[in-house]
Amino acid sequence: MSRFDAVLFDLDGTLCRRVQDAGAMYEAAFERAGVATFGEPAELWAALDGPPDPDDRVGYLGSGFARLAARYGRADADPLVLADHLTDCIDNTQVELVAGAEAALGRATATGRVGLLTNGPEDRQRTKVEALGVGDRFEVIVYAGDLPRRKPHAAPFERALAALETPADRALYVGNSLEYDVAGAHNAGLEAAWLRAAPDDGPGEYSPEYVLDSLEDLVDVLG
Repeated sequence: MSRFDAVLFDLDGTLCRRVQDAGAMYEAAFERAGVATFGEPAELWAALDGPPDPDDRVGYLGSGFARLAARYGRADADPLVLADHLTDCIDNTQVELVAGAEAALGRATATGRVGLLTNGPEDRQRTKVEALGVGDRFEVIVYAGDLPRRKPHAAPFERALAALETPADRALYVGNSLEYDVAGAHNAGLEAAWLRAAPDDGPGEYSPEYVLDSLEDLVDVLG
């Protein structure tokens, strides 16, 4: 018998990943902006400062484009215009479940109640949920991007737990971010299962109760 009555999942990077061609999306942004392309998507991602800002996606991407423009000596390119066009090029239907997601969702459902808690807003994240065809797998979906407080604040976790009628000490949160998912779960009194990107990744200052190399590992955690 599992020690948990409910399991909550993060969405991006945990249950799903993007399959849209990053190179084509990047090129399209420059084409729409009417400027010659410089850099590559990988350089942009590396130039971004910290985790995404749900309140200002354009500003967040723009800061990365500004660094790239300076590196390539491209004063003719407006970083915010490029960021705005890149955002418009993102197709949120171009997602797929990660390996092990079906097994994890199945075990979670057999264990008890299941919910989804994502930091993105509903207008963006619902599209992904529908494209993945998993909306009916969750008893509650909390879109923290539309709330006053997001992960790692305890408030969105508390909202999800209230809907599931489950105390925090009987719930597990599964996510891929130490800063937002593990820390947020602990702030709200839940245990956390961290899905790491690579086997040699360590938790650093964070202390997830469980470390997963694949969502399939969650099956054993839940028993």
